[in-house]
Amino acid sequence: MYLDYEQCLDFYDGSIKFVQVVEDQGKRIRFPAIHVRKFVSSIGIRGRFRLCLDAQSAFISLEKIA
Repeated sequence: MYLDYEQCLDFYDGSIKFVQVVEDQGKRIRFPAIHVRKFVSSIGIRGRFRLCLDAQSAFISLEKIA
């Protein structure tokens, strides 16, 4: 995920409710934007992440891996 700081501000003002990403095998995944807030720094969000879901595809966690 690579977003600059200005793009990340939209998570805080509520104009972006969901994040949609493409996983390594090409599947598109959409989840609530609130889960990326803790990864925002002064340069935005940079890195690879692991999204953990339960058996019903409900959100469990988002971890930065690189």
